[in-house]
Amino acid sequence: MIFGVALVSMLPRILPVALFSRYEFAEPLKKWLSYVAPAVLGSLTALSVLAPEGFVDISIHNRFIWAFIPTLVIAIKTKSLFATLFIGIVTMALLYNFVQF
Repeated sequence: MIFGVALVSMLPRILPVALFSRYEFAEPLKKWLSYVAPAVLGSLTALSVLAPEGFVDISIHNRFIWAFIPTLVIAIKTKSLFATLFIGIVTMALLYNFVQF
């Protein structure tokens, strides 16, 4: 069972790399593919921030939005992954422990 699950989990990740790593793609396709990862990450972030409990919650009671604001500002200003994660974690910890929504 473990080997079967590992195979089913890893095969879709390894097979495309194994098949397409030998080919050189056209520049327009490479440029288009370079936007896929940021688009997926952006959509997952938006879903996590705007709909943390399964429904869209754009209100002052959504602490994820309040944590996202300083985190985004730090990310844009510093472009540092460490600083961004640190501010995001500290902000969420402060909101969970000291702010009642």
